[in-house]
Amino acid sequence: MAEVNDKVLSNQEVNENEEHVEDFAAMLEESFKKETSGENIVEGTIVEINDSIALVDVGKKSEGVLQLSEITDSEGNLKYKVGDTIKVVITGYRNERPSVSHKKALKKEKIKEFIENYNEENDTVIEGKVVGKNRGGFIVDNEDGCEFFLPRSQAAYRDVNALVGKKIKAKVLKVDKDSGSIIISRKKFLDDDRKKKKELIDRLIESEEIVEGVIKKITTYGMFVDIGGVDGLVHYSEISYKGPVNPATLYKEGESVAVKAIKYDKEKRHLSLSIKAVQEDPWENIKDQLDVGDVIKVTVSNIEPYGVFVDIGNDIEGFLHISEISWDKNIKNPKEYLNIDDEIDVEVIEIDPDSRRLRVSLKNLKPKPFEEFLQKYKTGDVVKGVITTITNFGAFVKIDGVEGLLHNEDISWNRNEKCKDIYEVGQEVEVKITRIDRENEKISLSVKELLENPVQVYAKSHKVGDIVTGKIRDIKEFGVFVQLDENVDALIRKEDLGDLKLDELKVGDDIESVIDYIDGNRNRIRLSVRKLARMKEKAMLNEINKEDKMTLGDIIQDQLK
Repeated sequence: MAEVNDKVLSNQEVNENEEHVEDFAAMLEESFKKETSGENIVEGTIVEINDSIALVDVGKKSEGVLQLSEITDSEGNLKYKVGDTIKVVITGYRNERPSVSHKKALKKEKIKEFIENYNEENDTVIEGKVVGKNRGGFIVDNEDGCEFFLPRSQAAYRDVNALVGKKIKAKVLKVDKDSGSIIISRKKFLDDDRKKKKELIDRLIESEEIVEGVIKKITTYGMFVDIGGVDGLVHYSEISYKGPVNPATLYKEGESVAVKAIKYDKEKRHLSLSIKAVQEDPWENIKDQLDVGDVIKVTVSNIEPYGVFVDIGNDIEGFLHISEISWDKNIKNPKEYLNIDDEIDVEVIEIDPDSRRLRVSLKNLKPKPFEEFLQKYKTGDVVKGVITTITNFGAFVKIDGVEGLLHNEDISWNRNEKCKDIYEVGQEVEVKITRIDRENEKISLSVKELLENPVQVYAKSHKVGDIVTGKIRDIKEFGVFVQLDENVDALIRKEDLGDLKLDELKVGDDIESVIDYIDGNRNRIRLSVRKLARMKEKAMLNEINKEDKMTLGDIIQDQLK
C-alpha cells in the first residue's frame, strides 16, 4: 500500500518532527539566501531582446539580465515583447549589473499565495515533483508552480540520491511567512496514510461493511479496486458464484462496483475483496428448487475439450461432461455438437449445493441407441457397418449408432489373419451378429461365418471311419491338434493317442489316425489313433480266420485311399 521504495521510519522519528522544524526552516533560508539576495518581487520593463538574453529595467543603474529561456514556451516562442512589464526577482549581481529571474518571481508569488491560504488546522497534502536538491534536502514543485522544501530526513526514500525527478505526495509541516518557506514531509504523509488505511481495513474486515469502490486495473487473475484510497484485489473466483470468470468480459476500468472485504494479509499487506459476497448466494435457493432427474433449459456459456459449462441463470453454472453429450462414444470435441449461446434442454444428474456442483446430461434426453438396436436387430442377422476403431485384438464396427466388436478370430477361417492387416478405419464391412449381451450392452460380430466353412467342405468328401494322415500343428496337455487340410484342424485327445506318448511327439510330425467325429456345422473334427490300432487288430484277426488268407492291406485298402 505504500509507494515503491518507501522507507519505513520509526514512531520515535515521527514524534521528533516538530522538534526539527526550526532547523528545517533555517536550512531552507540558507538555501534561498543566494537566490533571493534579500530582494522582493519587482516589476520591470523589457527594453531589449537579443538571441540569448533580455534586458529588463528594474529601476537600478543598469538593466537586469534575464535569460531568454525564462520567457519562451516549450516550442521556443517568446511569451513577451519589448515594452512589456513583467515581474522579476533580483537573484544577484555580476559586474554591478543585476541578474533577474521571471520564473523565480512567479514561484515566490505562488508561495505567497499558498501561505496566505494555508490553515494549519487542516491536514494539507501536496503532490509535486522533486526538481532539485541542496545541502539540506530537496526542492519540490507542484503543478501550480509553487515551490516546497523537503528536508532529507523527511524524504523517507530508500535511495535519496535517486529521488530527483520522482513524483511524490507529502504533508505540510510548517510555513514561514517571513522567509516565504514551506516545509513538507513525505515521511509524515506515508505514516499517516498507512495509519488511515489500517484503520479503514480493520473497520471493513470487522464490520463486513459493503462499500463502493472504483476499478483501477483489470488483469487475467482479477481486478484491483480502490476503496477510500486502499487498493484491494477481487480475485476472479470472487466475482461470480458461477466460478472463475474473465473480469474483462464483465467490467471496465474506472467503473464503480460494490465490494466487501473478506481477508487481509498483514505480512504481505494484501487486501482481498469480493463482489459475490455482496450478492445473495443462489445455491441457497436452488437446493430447494432442483432435484436429480429434473429437466431444465440452459444456455451454453463456455466450451472446453473435456466438456461444456452451461448457465442455468442466477449466476449458477452446471457442467455437461463430454461423455454426457451424446451416446456416441467417439466424440472428439464438444464443439462438434454445441456452440456458445445455444439453448438446450438437459437433465440434472447430480446436485451438491455444499460443494457447489451441478452436473447435467444431454444424452439422457435422447433415445438410447442400444435400445433402438434391440428393436431392430437380433442374433443371426447379417448387417452392414462402418469400422470406427482398429485394435490389436480386433475392430469396432458401428451399426446404426451402436458399436459391435469384430474379433480377430472372427474375420476369417485363416487363423493368421488380423483386422489391422486387412481393414481400415471408415471402411464398410458386412458382418453377422453372433451374440447380443443385453446386460452389458455388448455386441459380437463375425465375418467368417458369412464365408464357406472349410470343415463343411472337408466333410463332403470324408466321413467317420476314414483313415487320414495329417501334420501335428500344436501340442497341448489334453491332446494334439492336427492339420488335415488348409484351414482344417482336428483334435486327437490324449486318451485317443493309444500307444503314442504325448511328450515324444513333435510339431510338424506326420500322424496317422481315423476320423472318430465330424460336424461341419460346429466346425469340429476328432481323430483317434487308438481306434485305428483296434481296426488294424481286427483286420489281422479276420485275415487269420479266412481261408483265402487275405492280407491286412487287402482288408483296409479302400480306407487307405
